[in-house]
Amino acid sequence: MILHDAKLLHRWRAGGGGMLSGALTVLSYPMASTYSALMAIRNSHYDRVGGQKVPGVKVVSVGNLVVGGTGKTPISAWVVRALEARNLRPAIVSRGYGRDELILHKKWNPDIPVVADSDRLEAARLAGLEGADVVVLDDGFQHRKIARDLDVVLLSAEDAFPGYLLPTGPYRESVQSLERADAVLVTRRTASRQIAEQVIAQAKAIAPEALTAIIHLAPVAWQDLRGSPVAPPDRNVLAIAAVARSTEFSQSISNMVKGAVELMSFPDHHDYRVNDIAKIRRVACERTLAVTEKDAVKLAQYDDILGEVRVLVERVRWESGRQEVERELDKLVGTAA
Repeated sequence: MILHDAKLLHRWRAGGGGMLSGALTVLSYPMASTYSALMAIRNSHYDRVGGQKVPGVKVVSVGNLVVGGTGKTPISAWVVRALEARNLRPAIVSRGYGRDELILHKKWNPDIPVVADSDRLEAARLAGLEGADVVVLDDGFQHRKIARDLDVVLLSAEDAFPGYLLPTGPYRESVQSLERADAVLVTRRTASRQIAEQVIAQAKAIAPEALTAIIHLAPVAWQDLRGSPVAPPDRNVLAIAAVARSTEFSQSISNMVKGAVELMSFPDHHDYRVNDIAKIRRVACERTLAVTEKDAVKLAQYDDILGEVRVLVERVRWESGRQEVERELDKLVGTAA
């Protein structure tokens, strides 16, 4: 997928895309309507029966409404560290779809167990048997089979809100589903804080009882593929990204370097092969490669042939609402087994 395709995907997520997007919206409307009806039936079922409890284990879900890219993995990692600081024994539970995300969890929190299983209920039970007293579901909002003690939903300030349901748009369920959230966190990368605050206000109108917060997924440093600190790129850059928000990634780099930045994107969670590396090197020529942390864990095996690579490191920076979220985590301390 080359630059113009990434831009089209970006406009689709943001609710734009021009005539082509409009035509696709019309063509996909019957499928979106069917999908919406099925989601409504499913949610109605779980509204009645609820999810299943995991004996002896508290559950914190970190999820979203759209397909990828809102910061679930770094925020799940932050929650895990906050729980550990409260002398709890947390574990990460993931569906295991993205190998890169599992590796990142191990890198960021090497002492925290990571249990990967498409059946998150069974994974949570297994984590409990292995000693966890609280599990964090990475991407758990739609996984309603399992009951949760704290339901956190992420919205991206870069996405249209509200937006179209799949396959017309990126939304996995209606924004009205925010009504079941305990906390709504708006993340931003390139969008302004003002836009994030506008999304917060819209979310509050739907879920007035939910806590709200704004988080900046901020670029803070550069590393090489071995994780050592390095200087920022000092020449033109080819940005390589196999993430849901490749355009935002290249924009972040453009804001930080003096040289020109071009984007070469791949599908989210793409597993790089030797032929991909050869293509990257051919396109890059003498330019520095810039990659995300998510891509770096898969590209590290090619360190000796990739040439000069810079990894852009992002970190969670709370701009509002942190104390309220911390208080909700405090409540888990006295109730965990």
